[in-house]
Amino acid sequence: MQHAIAFRTSILCALAIVVNIAAAAGIGDYEISVDGLACPFCAYGIEKHLRRIDGVEKVETDVAAGTVVLWTADEVELDRAKVEQAVRDAGFEMKGFRKLGDGP
Repeated sequence: MQHAIAFRTSILCALAIVVNIAAAAGIGDYEISVDGLACPFCAYGIEKHLRRIDGVEKVETDVAAGTVVLWTADEVELDRAKVEQAVRDAGFEMKGFRKLGDGP
């Protein structure tokens, strides 16, 4: 019985560590709101331009929501003006820019 309790406690501790690591990993992620996203081709075009920004490692677009999430390399802070220019170069208008984890 004590072994089962110790095992469960160990599993719960491990899960807590994983959740904390996952939460900390989101610190360098950004979400932008974009006007004009209408289809997968729009997503491809904007993602192509945003991936060209130094430090951007991954880009995901939610066409229905009109949002794009950017994952950056560790310690990289994105410059809003550079992101906005990339969005304009792709033919869209940026409506919002926020670092995830900084609140609404």
